Amino acid sequence: MTRPVQTAVMGVSGYAGMELARLLLHHPRLKGAPPLFLGRTDAETPLTAMHPQLMDNNGAASLKVEPFAWELLKERGVDVLFLATPHEQSREWAPKALERGLRVIDLSGAWRLRKAAHRAVYKFEDDGHQKAVAVQAKAVYGSPELHREEIRGAELVANPGCYATSVILGLKPLIAAGWVDLDRGIVCDAKSGVSGAGKAPTEKTHYMYAADNLSAYGVFAHRHVGELLEQLELTEEQIVFTPHLLPIPRGILSTIYVSFKEKKSGSEIEQRYREFYAESPLVRVFAAGQLPQIQYSARTNYCDIGFALNKDGRRCVIVSCLDNLLKGAAGQAVENLNLMYGWGEAEGLA
Repeated sequence: MTRPVQTAVMGVSGYAGMELARLLLHHPRLKGAPPLFLGRTDAETPLTAMHPQLMDNNGAASLKVEPFAWELLKERGVDVLFLATPHEQSREWAPKALERGLRVIDLSGAWRLRKAAHRAVYKFEDDGHQKAVAVQAKAVYGSPELHREEIRGAELVANPGCYATSVILGLKPLIAAGWVDLDRGIVCDAKSGVSGAGKAPTEKTHYMYAADNLSAYGVFAHRHVGELLEQLELTEEQIVFTPHLLPIPRGILSTIYVSFKEKKSGSEIEQRYREFYAESPLVRVFAAGQLPQIQYSARTNYCDIGFALNKDGRRCVIVSCLDNLLKGAAGQAVENLNLMYGWGEAEGLA
């Protein structure tokens, strides 16, 4: 393009929306074309009144969150629309954006799932309707490490879930190699900071509930399970995923237990991970026996992966960590933007 890509963000008020705004405002490819920030408001609101942490000396204080209107997107020459919106709203707006020639990066779960049985958890009223089926067929699951080439030409990118990203990246190299004994099953114990539940307060994210506590939730019913099954090509019987609420602001640590069909060495496993992610600048593979921690990946755009192998060479524990608001949401969305426009995958991120 001869002019800077014009982005727009709908849903900037939440935690992921704020991080997305921050990344786009400082992206080197978007200089001279600040994002259009949109909200479900009747009047303009200063961006830095909503998020004072975004204030800088480069003009952020003059930016507004404006009432959403399709005419406004056309008037401003928007090329790509980020939807940091609830699933139901993204389900309604993504088709309308595509009809207007916009490219869409959707941070919700509206278009992530191919199979109707997996989408059922969202209870979409239009599921199975002709238009929804056509839009779903265009959607590319936005995991750069798995679908890099498809993302480059995509009209609609469905950004992965945060838990799903940590688990899929931790498991994919080993499952794709055919090493994992799926008959023995996979167990994934994942823990997320409170921001993963969104900005709207609830009884279980209230300080008095979450502080000094650790709780499991969504057992056998979490909406990210469908992503694991589809992207790892597993059946429900082959994996157990249990999420937990961790009393910290942000970050995910997934501990994944697998058994191998045949005995492996630590060097073999490490080499497999390094080869699989050789072209993935935002995945960091730890040396055999070294395990990542949330504090290493918090406030970064990296997914950190490490493992420990039992002396029998068969049982392995994988630890995958990321920041749920960045590599698990906004950072991955910008990574997808980079791919869609032919830029370096980690531009504005690493």
